[in-house]
Amino acid sequence: MMNRPRLTRPAVPALAAAWLLSRALMLWLLAHSSLSLLGGGAVSREVWGLYGRWYEVLSHGTFPAHDPLWQYPPGAGPVLLSPALLPGLTYLQAFVVLTLLADAAITLALTRAGTRPGRTLRGAALWTGGLPLLLHIPFARYDVQATAFAVIALLTLQRSTRACGALAALGALVKVWPALVLVGTRKGRPSRSAWAWGGGVGAAALVLLTASFDHPFAFLPQQGGRGVQIESLGGTVLGLATHAGWPGEVRYQYGAMEFTGPYVSTVAHVSLALTALAFAALLLWRFRSAAGRWTEATPYDAALTAVLLFTITSRVISPQYMIWLLGLAAVCLTSRQTTQRPVAALIVLATAVSTVVFPALYHQVETSTWAGCALMVLRNGLLVAAATLAFRRLWRSTGPCAPRPSSLEKPLPASEPDLGSRRLPERAASPS
Repeated sequence: MMNRPRLTRPAVPALAAAWLLSRALMLWLLAHSSLSLLGGGAVSREVWGLYGRWYEVLSHGTFPAHDPLWQYPPGAGPVLLSPALLPGLTYLQAFVVLTLLADAAITLALTRAGTRPGRTLRGAALWTGGLPLLLHIPFARYDVQATAFAVIALLTLQRSTRACGALAALGALVKVWPALVLVGTRKGRPSRSAWAWGGGVGAAALVLLTASFDHPFAFLPQQGGRGVQIESLGGTVLGLATHAGWPGEVRYQYGAMEFTGPYVSTVAHVSLALTALAFAALLLWRFRSAAGRWTEATPYDAALTAVLLFTITSRVISPQYMIWLLGLAAVCLTSRQTTQRPVAALIVLATAVSTVVFPALYHQVETSTWAGCALMVLRNGLLVAAATLAFRRLWRSTGPCAPRPSSLEKPLPASEPDLGSRRLPERAASPS
């Protein structure tokens, strides 16, 4: 207890109060989402209209195979059916309550991690204060639930690689990207354990879902048919191209506003190629990284870097993607040894700009006005800067020429057992 910072005890009640106040504000915004600056009801309509319609289909034991808007892996089914656990509420009300509980679970996990010796509450503070920057959007999407799987998986890694792998696999069945949290597991036995348990639990859950629902892979054709969303990096290029005479148009398809017209397929293929290049860069980092230079924060930093790289190269960058990045940045900030503090700051800035983009000034982006293009250049520029900086700092911190962690920052040995507790260092020096 004496090793904890003096401000830890009063900081926890302050965080709790901030969480309660900020979430109350977010709920108020959701209740008044019909206001034009809050999207004119479009944000909440996604839940009671789209999710509610899918709920009716899923409740009959089948995925919405013929709905082009259905683009989610089979694990999304139980999440969208979960409001049935609260029978006295409407679908929207029950969904929001469950999302709020997932948010609370993330906050609690970050707070518990931050109050351990050698840790910090900055992660819990970032999540508590960062999520409201998205206004009411987080409570009307199921990305908070997916983020909960990823955050808790990372925070359990040091105690149980098995639990980490299992949670990451379950999260991947909900929204794919949580699988990336395993990219930074320590080489050797920890990686083999996490990946094996992830593969086993994921396969078992997939078999169960396949036996419980018809058409579990109906999402694949819709995913393959997606174009270039207007908020993506490629969409920003096409939006600017309209001012140079490009004749493309914006159309609602596959659940998003996407560009149609000449060269759109080329931009989409370039995005896919960049995604493959990002994957290759992560493999190269893992191959050349020196395990002796890894710290407790390296898996966190690698997870954030991986999701950032795949976000900026995606054909779609929806506002709710910022929820993922905020959650992973918060995990990084629970450790004093993280290299990603400036990256977390860029993510917070990008989140704030995302709220101006949607819902406040989305019409400007849809019509590719100069103001809309400027907003997208700013938001996506911040994300590109964050991804570049994250990879650079991760690369330098684990390379063969990187300084070894001091005795106060000793990394966990590669042969660390899967289960059991380990006392963390009493103090840890911050990286330069």
